Amino acid sequence: MSLAILLSLEPLETWFPFLFAGFAAFLMGLSKAGLKGLSIFNVTLMALAFGAKSSTGLIMPLLLIGDIFAVIFYGKYTQWRLILRFLPYMVFGILIGVFLGEDMPESIFKPVMVSVILLSLGILIWWDQKKNKSVPTHWSFTGGLGILAGICTMMGNLAGAMTNIYFFALRLPKNEFVGTAAWLFFITNFFKLPFHIWVWKTISVETLWIDLKLFPIMVLGLFSGLVLVKKINEKNYKRFILVVTAFGALVFLLR
Repeated sequence: MSLAILLSLEPLETWFPFLFAGFAAFLMGLSKAGLKGLSIFNVTLMALAFGAKSSTGLIMPLLLIGDIFAVIFYGKYTQWRLILRFLPYMVFGILIGVFLGEDMPESIFKPVMVSVILLSLGILIWWDQKKNKSVPTHWSFTGGLGILAGICTMMGNLAGAMTNIYFFALRLPKNEFVGTAAWLFFITNFFKLPFHIWVWKTISVETLWIDLKLFPIMVLGLFSGLVLVKKINEKNYKRFILVVTAFGALVFLLR
């Protein structure tokens, strides 16, 4: 459902999309609080609620608020040398994504976004099953992963799979992992903002009004995440995310 159509519907008809969006906002809060891996599910739910391309811009202000929260709580653990190594490639990938998606119609953007979701999901499954989790030291590995992360974050806010692999493989302690990712995503999401406003035009007064309604739910997720991050069973959590995300991506593609 496109954003323009959704905004013109009666309240009862918009209840179901906002249920999806509310759940996505709550999970987004959990993710920014340290429960990494939920971003694929967030994006899938938002796309189901508001449409593929429209949802990429609508979600941006919420992501930035979550990034600020993460930076405040975990920023002191940031490894800036890793950000400076990865960021230039990621920025280049974002610019490629801007060009690829600028004039892409929803009918094409939708399967592209589903492909990005399934690619990210496949990478996470592959990495979870991989026995040797060492990272190649050649610059081309960092560059290729960074460019792919940039394209995926612009086309679907889905750089998490690539950055998670990179940071996990470097064996960063938990707090350093979260703090480094927090600053990296704050910088890249802020960099993406003008393109969503003036190039893709996926951020508007109407989308900001929707974000305002979702904001309290995301805040609830943020503070809930601080409690749950120390208690959740990581193995079952990963299985849940993989299964539900795959199902959501297929539903999104077929609807």
